[in-house]
Amino acid sequence: MFDSSLCERIINKLPVFIPWWQFPWLKNLLLIVLLLLVFLGLGLIYKQARRKRWLRSPKTLFILFCFSASLALIPLLLDQALVVFLPKDSGEVANAIVILGRGGGDFYKDRVNLATELWQAKRAPLVFTSGIVDAPKLMSQLKEKGIPKPELDGENCSLTTSENAIFSAAILQQRGIKKIILITDAPHMLRSLLVFRANGFTVIPRTTPLPSYLGAKGSTFIKIREYGGLINYAFRGLFFSQRSPELDNPALANAVKQDANYGMRSFL
Repeated sequence: MFDSSLCERIINKLPVFIPWWQFPWLKNLLLIVLLLLVFLGLGLIYKQARRKRWLRSPKTLFILFCFSASLALIPLLLDQALVVFLPKDSGEVANAIVILGRGGGDFYKDRVNLATELWQAKRAPLVFTSGIVDAPKLMSQLKEKGIPKPELDGENCSLTTSENAIFSAAILQQRGIKKIILITDAPHMLRSLLVFRANGFTVIPRTTPLPSYLGAKGSTFIKIREYGGLINYAFRGLFFSQRSPELDNPALANAVKQDANYGMRSFL
């Protein structure tokens, strides 16, 4: 596994990850804050409406109604986007299976099971885990599934989906690995697919379901978050073709080239 001490950003060494779905009170707090912001916004609109006639016009009210309705339709829109934009798995062989994490529990279980099935079906010779918190834990569970050490690798540097792609590209593409089977949950897949493609990978997407314990409220929260992530990445230009800046990291390049058992020192 990639030695996290090689990460250039000090923040990567801090325990900044919070699995919010494991703390129901945190999720409820976020929803309360969101509702308060909505009510404050409505209050400001009402005050302005008393001063400006255009805010009371049918056209303005219709636009506000459409905006509110679109928020409720976000989960449905994301589900349809997955159907339309995600390519189907044709069963072709890849160079590696890349697993992205989201914080543990059933998120890990479903991804590990799918990756193990794909590896056993000889779809790829290497299983690669990505994420500052997720990678070591996923790798441990994959090892328990019987996948041998030489066929496991990963990076424990990335904090975001974009960095998942950046660090995965820096490590895998130096070894000639560009065709991957990418595993993550369904709402996260579209953003992940686009950003991994932008970093030079040919991607075969395989999705896992959201855990049932999240319920409708938790699932909707994740889908809205991913909708925001898609918009954020699009505006930042992260879906355009780019070269991973970490390919120029001399320490990383040296580790990849010189360590015959790369991936085994820091965890396994």
